[in-house]
Amino acid sequence: MSFFGLDWTRKKEKEVERKIRANDREYNSSFKYATNAIQTSKYNIITFLPLNLFEQFQRIANAYFLFLLMLQVIPAISSLSWFTTVVPLVLVLCMTAAKDAIDDIHRHRSDRQVNNRKVNVLINGKLVSEKWMNVQVGDIIKLENNQFVTADLLLLSSSEPLNLVYIETAELDGETNLKVKQSLTLTGDMTDNLEALSAFNGEVCCEPPNNRLDRFTGTLTCGTQKHSLDNERILLRGCTIRNTDWCFGLVLFAGPETKLMQNCGKSTFKRTSIDRLMNVLVLFIFGLLALMCIILAVGNAIWEYKEGSKFTVFLPRDQNKAFSAFLTFWSYIIILNTVVPISLYVSMEVIRLGNSYYINWDRNMYHARSDTPAEARTTTLNEELGQIKYIFSDKTGTLTQNIMTFNKCSINGQCYGDVIDHYSGQRLEITEEMTPVDFSFNRLADSKFLFYDHSLLEAVKLESPEVHAFFRSLALCHTVMAEEKKEGDLVYQAQSPDEGALVTATRSFGFVFRSRSPETVTIEEMGIQRSYELLAILDFNNVRKRMSVIVRNPEGKLTLYCKGADTLIYERLDPSCSKLMEATTEHLNEFAGEGLRTLVLAYKDLDEEYFSEWKQHHHEASIALEDREEKLDKLYEEIEKDMLLIGATAVEDKLQDGVAQTIEQLTKAEIKIWVLTGDKQETAENIGYSCNLLREEMNKVFIVAANSPKEVRQELRDARLKMCPTTEQDKFLIPETILGNTPKVVEDEHANGDYGLVINGHSLAFALESSMELEFLRTASMCKSVICCRVTPLQKAQVVELVKKHKKAVTLAIGDGANDVSMIKAAHIGVGISGQEGMQAVLSSDFSFAQFRFLQRLLLVHGRWSYLRMCKFLRYFFYKNFTFTFVHFWYAFFCGFSAQTVYDEGFITLYNLVYTALPVLGLSLFDQDVNAGWSLEFPQLYVPGQLSMYFSKRAFMMCALHSCYSSLVIFFVPYVALYDTARSDGRDGVDYQSFALITQTCLTVTVFFQLSLDLSYWTVVNHLFVWGSLGMFFILTFTMYTDGLFRIHPPSFAFIGTARNCLNQSSVWLTVALTAVLCVLPVLAYRYLCSQISPTINDKVRYKVHQTKEPAPRPRRTKLIRRSTRRSGYAFSHAQGYGDLVTSRRFLWRPQPARSTGVTPTGRSPGFKPTGRSAGYSPAGREQNPKQKVEPTSLQMFRAVKDSSF
Repeated sequence: MSFFGLDWTRKKEKEVERKIRANDREYNSSFKYATNAIQTSKYNIITFLPLNLFEQFQRIANAYFLFLLMLQVIPAISSLSWFTTVVPLVLVLCMTAAKDAIDDIHRHRSDRQVNNRKVNVLINGKLVSEKWMNVQVGDIIKLENNQFVTADLLLLSSSEPLNLVYIETAELDGETNLKVKQSLTLTGDMTDNLEALSAFNGEVCCEPPNNRLDRFTGTLTCGTQKHSLDNERILLRGCTIRNTDWCFGLVLFAGPETKLMQNCGKSTFKRTSIDRLMNVLVLFIFGLLALMCIILAVGNAIWEYKEGSKFTVFLPRDQNKAFSAFLTFWSYIIILNTVVPISLYVSMEVIRLGNSYYINWDRNMYHARSDTPAEARTTTLNEELGQIKYIFSDKTGTLTQNIMTFNKCSINGQCYGDVIDHYSGQRLEITEEMTPVDFSFNRLADSKFLFYDHSLLEAVKLESPEVHAFFRSLALCHTVMAEEKKEGDLVYQAQSPDEGALVTATRSFGFVFRSRSPETVTIEEMGIQRSYELLAILDFNNVRKRMSVIVRNPEGKLTLYCKGADTLIYERLDPSCSKLMEATTEHLNEFAGEGLRTLVLAYKDLDEEYFSEWKQHHHEASIALEDREEKLDKLYEEIEKDMLLIGATAVEDKLQDGVAQTIEQLTKAEIKIWVLTGDKQETAENIGYSCNLLREEMNKVFIVAANSPKEVRQELRDARLKMCPTTEQDKFLIPETILGNTPKVVEDEHANGDYGLVINGHSLAFALESSMELEFLRTASMCKSVICCRVTPLQKAQVVELVKKHKKAVTLAIGDGANDVSMIKAAHIGVGISGQEGMQAVLSSDFSFAQFRFLQRLLLVHGRWSYLRMCKFLRYFFYKNFTFTFVHFWYAFFCGFSAQTVYDEGFITLYNLVYTALPVLGLSLFDQDVNAGWSLEFPQLYVPGQLSMYFSKRAFMMCALHSCYSSLVIFFVPYVALYDTARSDGRDGVDYQSFALITQTCLTVTVFFQLSLDLSYWTVVNHLFVWGSLGMFFILTFTMYTDGLFRIHPPSFAFIGTARNCLNQSSVWLTVALTAVLCVLPVLAYRYLCSQISPTINDKVRYKVHQTKEPAPRPRRTKLIRRSTRRSGYAFSHAQGYGDLVTSRRFLWRPQPARSTGVTPTGRSPGFKPTGRSAGYSPAGREQNPKQKVEPTSLQMFRAVKDSSF
């Protein structure tokens, strides 16, 4: 049963193991497994009103005002009408309910979009199109190419040979390379035979739902046969089927029980730092209110004791002084309630909504190419954007574009890829006007491949032996699979996008990889087809950081081709290559300086007799039961020596536009950036250097890659001592108590330089253990930047939670895939990028846009402005309301503590809702200290927000003291100035009503003067709001004090004629002016002295802007060039063991159509000009994101991943 959306049913017992029977819904339903429906919405039509009101009255302020309303209906207590409270309360509840309803409608729409997707389900021997939400555990479903995987499935069969399926897992782990899954032979034999699939009644016994993406254990029982199941048989929700016509799968986990959803983390209600501070301040204000009311109640008891008996003749009443004091206490609770004004919450909602629209309307954050504007998906977190201290970013698709480009190469000491001016000899920057290399001579060239250095193609056509050897090595030494479904239409499937980019470039230069079998590799060299016998693949692993192939060419010559990390290849080269090594090293340094990922190529001719002996040893090692890996590595080392250097390649993992500039700006704003990626260490390091997250100028970049908790702890400790030798072991926690809780807050420690930290997923798992997490956080927070590699989605969330829990800092997580959802939900602010990995991150985010570079504008402009405006609003709001309320307090000492109000009831009702509402909204919606251009020019302006300098407990206390002073001036200056005075006609100068009018006029004018001082940026709207509201005060005052309204309802309009009789005296206006001047003069003096003695960064920048008298600078988009002596490691990201898969007989491709071996006669095309670079590659081999047509640029590359949108 569900009541108000809360589930009161008995909690489901924890599942120990899962039992599933194929095609048996009745059996499976007995276990009450979750359906495939996803629900992220909170309300429905029935539960919205009660549940929303229940949530709203959990706010202390709303409950407080409801309590006040109940008090005001008691005549013995209330001296104010009930409408003074009920009107603002209803307004607040309605506005908040409307906003919550709109947000939940969006969640319902996104839920329906996912749940209503269609998939073919096998029911009663027929394929029926069903909605995702109707799919159940135990169903057999059919998926087709480019479809999303509906649920976690056991792969049964597929259209590919040996029942292979190619999947893209970018949604799960951020990796764009394709992965291979294979079904059991038992189920694969059913192919697409619906009768056999319908009759299949196998039973699966497997692990319960969990969040481990890399592990699965289970068994399939079919008849008397039992087969083990592992992760290689499982298709997970969030993956996309690629290059596979169809496949069938058995649903194991559905909906919220899928591994993807288990990794998404819980949705939490996010509140800003200001909201949390406000809760503390509201408690303080309640205490202050109670204290004032107690003082006044005691004063009433004393007054009743000393003076009260004198009035019993005129006002007969009970003489119970204690009861009188009790009633007075509650009466003043009502009168002084404006110290916690409900209109504060109305105004905060309006301000946040307005600043959210500024983000939505910002044209500078609109991405025209994908037609994607920025979107504030929540309206409650804007000011938090101005306090970010830590940014946690995904890499793939967030910092990078998922584009691999072949940019340059070094062959036999000659560098290719640069554009050289033949007149000046200077290197030119590539532009769209330059003519790319014409590959029309090659009918198999990739049409999307662009390269600009014509000299490389000339060297190929001139049959340079070194250049041919270079491309032949690239065409043979890889694990790419080729498929040609029609003549000339080659599709490459690569485990590594880098390999795919290299093979695609090689293809265009005339060395076309056509096909492979377990024993052969067929390539086409300048139009001539040649088949090489594949004798061995010496596979890649993280220690070797290289791979080799041994082939026999058609002439019978044996050759070993090797490629890998430069340092490891250099150690194994023949001494005769020393001079060539020097030239190649110079080129490698240049490539690395540009942030390119480098590889070195080498070869070795083998003796037939030696190889036969080595192959025998290799066979023995490969079947050894003990120390197999060590024996194989020893054999690999033996044959991979005395090689000859061929050259080097340079591949760019292309960054998104403006990433390096954005990171540089955010770093200047004292924001620390941590990259949490599923990619391997070398890939992440390369990107770190490319985007200036890691820099050569750093004192040191620490690498933590230990394999035991003890080693990880020691490496972290050594790194910390290196950064700060004087650091103490235990004294790093700040004792802080918040509402009775004492969290461990890690103190900021300062390093003696700039440092970076790179930690892999294995070490991170140890570092996140409770016994070591503070050690890790302490070390990491001393570094300028941190990169965590090979992390799971759950680990990303754990890192974010660790920083949130133990650092007094605001965090932001940004990503573009489903693997980023958990950290987006965990961070204070979640930002989704609508990129190539689907919309799951966007749907879970608080803000979204299309490019990482927009983050600097979101934070440095919108975030800083929002925070500054909210802080100004709060300071001013508390000032004007405290001043308003304290005047009541002083008046109580002159009215016998009778709970009489110093102001007219109409003024009390309209003060916050009409007179001061619009001016303060104008301040908080349009004010800015400097404009957007200067905000980006001086990122240091962002730092005060991180330190909460604009609004804090101290600022609140200063505001309260300022209000106390102003209230004293506003009450006593009119009191003293007009005490015992007479008018020109001989009548008394003031009575109670006149004094009330003068006091409220002084108050209104003073708060408007203060607002004028706080405004930094006057607009037409501000002028209209300020002067219009001031005019409205006088208009309504004269209107409410007229004879006509008095006749309509005398009790509500008792101040008849007061304005007309009072405000025509010059002494009154002089009193108002004197009061206003005395209130603002100390403020002016204090601000002037502060700006002269201790100016803030805002003061300095505003002074500089005022001095320059120039328009704001335009954002700079200069290209950062990094020069470095660092060279990258092995540039590939494919998994160890893929070579074994290639040489096995698991890849048996369909017969290929007959191919022509000739080529068009070579020769220069009419547009043949000497110029320089670039190529792109996609493992899917098809156009990226077919829904969106993108205008090509001069550096257009083919994306490594197609668009996926879950």
